[in-house]
Amino acid sequence: MSERPTTTRDRILRAAADLLAEGGRDAVSTRAVAAAARVQAPAIYRLFGDKRGLLDAVAAHGFAAYLRDKTARPPSGDPVDDLRRGWDLHVAFGVANPAVYTLMYGDPRPGAAPEAAREAAAVLDGLVRRVAEAGRLRVAADRAAAMIHAAGCGVTLSLIATPPAERDPGLSSAAREAVLAAVATGGPDADGDGGVAARAAALRAALPGTPGLSGNERALLGEWLDRVTRASAEG
Repeated sequence: MSERPTTTRDRILRAAADLLAEGGRDAVSTRAVAAAARVQAPAIYRLFGDKRGLLDAVAAHGFAAYLRDKTARPPSGDPVDDLRRGWDLHVAFGVANPAVYTLMYGDPRPGAAPEAAREAAAVLDGLVRRVAEAGRLRVAADRAAAMIHAAGCGVTLSLIATPPAERDPGLSSAAREAVLAAVATGGPDADGDGGVAARAAALRAALPGTPGLSGNERALLGEWLDRVTRASAEG
């Protein structure tokens, strides 16, 4: 059976990804990519704009399989377990694909995250929102997502920077459980401030679709609910 024909874009991305894996970011020069992909340099500029655009496209290309794996599985009956599984997939991808991962997260630029990183953030937001809707968040959904993202990226970059033989095999799971304990409760019927915060976070997550309220009323109620979750977390 003959191989499926590839487009010029496919050849460029494959060549850039190979160079990245072999020699890191510095190896992905326009000249080297053009030679490896058997194209003229103007084709790269026409398709990707500049080297940054090419690197962002390589990151998105390399991250596509991870995103498919993360989004293809149906949700389980426990949204916190789904969040746990998402963490594990994230860390495993980074450790297995360090060059692509550091492209996405190792050179942060405010307001200029690669498309793949934005897609991954949207997936995380969806997982966190399901936890909130189940009444199992003790902090606001945006703060929970930010905490999980920061901790997950930190763990992954730390593991990438550590020689494989020296890595702590329990680091990721220990950090994961510490973060989940900080952001999630045992359930909507939990006692004390955690239970109040969980109910407030659940209502906040459902607020956009709540009927019978004006836009201003939703905004005001959202502000009150955010204050409840923040006060519970800080108290």
